[in-house]
Amino acid sequence: MEEEVFQLINISVIEQKLIQCWSHKTSSRYSEENPYKGQCSVTAIVIHEILGGEILKTRVGNQWHYYNFINGQRIDFTKKQFEFEIKYQDILSNSIDAFTDTSIVQYISLKEKLLSILYPEIELQKNG
Repeated sequence: MEEEVFQLINISVIEQKLIQCWSHKTSSRYSEENPYKGQCSVTAIVIHEILGGEILKTRVGNQWHYYNFINGQRIDFTKKQFEFEIKYQDILSNSIDAFTDTSIVQYISLKEKLLSILYPEIELQKNG
């Protein structure tokens, strides 16, 4: 099932939807000039819950950078926050670890907004 869902989803479409969702509510480091900044952990958690797979991390400078691994592919929706190429270490991580870099409020904000954009009929059912 997880593989079927993943195959139906275009990664560039998801990225565009994420950009619509990211804000100061999803990361205190957000900026309009670089909407990817500070979104890695919260995005990795939400994508993991929606699409499955694994959460991976790599040390970038003195911080951890979180991203996803789904069906044999590294999926890093927030790599554009960096002005250099990342040297991925692909260290297995998890939601608990990624939550050390985000908050439950940021997580809920991103998850609710992304789901409402990806599945607007769910929002209609909630309000109807």
